[in-house]
Amino acid sequence: MGGWAGRPVVVAGAAVAGSAAAQALLRRGAVVTVVDRAAGPATDRLVAAGARVMIVDGAPPPGLLDGVATLVVSPGFAPHHPLVSAARAAGVEVYSEPELAWRLRGPDHPVWLAVTGTNGKTTTVTMLAAILAAAGLRSAAAGNIGEPLVDLTGYEVLAVELSSQQLHWSQTLAPPVGALLNLAPDHLEWHGSRAAYTEAKTAIWRGAGVAIGNLDDPEVAARLAAAPGRRVGFTLGEPAAGQLGITGGRLVDRAFGDPAGVPLAELTAVRPPGAHNLANALAAAAAARAYRVPPAAVADGLAGYQPQPHRNARVATVAGVTYVDDSKATNPHAALASLTAYPRVVWVAGGMLKGLEGVAVDELVRAVAGRLAGAVLLGADRAELARALARHAPGLPVVEVASTDDGAMGEVVRAAARLAGLGDTVLLAPAAASWDMFDNYGHRGDTFAAAVRALPPGGGDV
Repeated sequence: MGGWAGRPVVVAGAAVAGSAAAQALLRRGAVVTVVDRAAGPATDRLVAAGARVMIVDGAPPPGLLDGVATLVVSPGFAPHHPLVSAARAAGVEVYSEPELAWRLRGPDHPVWLAVTGTNGKTTTVTMLAAILAAAGLRSAAAGNIGEPLVDLTGYEVLAVELSSQQLHWSQTLAPPVGALLNLAPDHLEWHGSRAAYTEAKTAIWRGAGVAIGNLDDPEVAARLAAAPGRRVGFTLGEPAAGQLGITGGRLVDRAFGDPAGVPLAELTAVRPPGAHNLANALAAAAAARAYRVPPAAVADGLAGYQPQPHRNARVATVAGVTYVDDSKATNPHAALASLTAYPRVVWVAGGMLKGLEGVAVDELVRAVAGRLAGAVLLGADRAELARALARHAPGLPVVEVASTDDGAMGEVVRAAARLAGLGDTVLLAPAAASWDMFDNYGHRGDTFAAAVRALPPGGGDV
């Protein structure tokens, strides 16, 4: 039971992370109160397990925090949430499920190889998990990818995805290997500023024995230079000593083996396509090599890797036009990486810009204007994209779809098909979140794919 028996704890949120944290604390004898905005099957299960559940949508009711020393928050609870503000004012320590998992580790806990970044986290973590499995290690992908870290046992090593929110709500979490993929504005409505967002991301290196960073991202490179522990960079160019990079059509390691370079994998083995995914593969390889995984396992893991859904996933080719679902490109930085992977694109974009209006969108459109054959815009903030396209791609055919009903994506895909020519790619890379019209980015991608499959054989001849 340790120091948790009889200790009052509040857990904010009854979804995956909150439920896992509450269950772990209940097993250790804590007196757990779970707060959520609505009752449902998850809260019913927690009541059956011994938790008290309170429905709270805003400021906490009087007495909720009396005698409480710890508030465990799910990622949706921002620093300015009324419950968080009340807890801090009362001197209550606030942290996340990964931080709780770190504090609950036992003597046989698995090693954490942690990854964060604005984009590419899940791809990198699942690549890393595939490499670890190819090495014959008992491993799994966990964390922000969906599998909670609390009480995750029976493994030698974990590939851990950590979001900026999870890292913000951490104090002692210090993985021995931490990789930072890239930095671009995102989740500013949650963090409040670019500086706060960046500070959260660089916490991945808090206690890193090996700090891994992307040398092709100027901000990451600058911050890596000041990171604690051993610093290892990766680049899409020729690697210097102490780096991973690309030489002669191969991923090469000059950090963890022969300084002259250890070949790891052929570039053609890396999927999904795109320079950003080569960078993801280098980051995964660096984390694995930091854990002394042999080069052959890196090659085998990448060769056998199955890409995650909605990440540059080819849906179909109809009438000579290829349709690609990259619904996971939920911010301008991710959309830029996706768009530059294809030579001529009809761009399907729009949604909720998450506080990223203005400069980020303008820079994105300016960078990709020359490869656009057309654009179809949907969602709440489509007008911001339309204005940027008018500035940087005057004369480009642009269709705005105002509908938000179940048939909207069909209208979008049909319009894109009419704009596309032989050899073009119709690319769903929204540069925005999906919550205005869809349950999540996966729902958006599935709807896009269904609309593509409903196209007649002639594609644009509708």
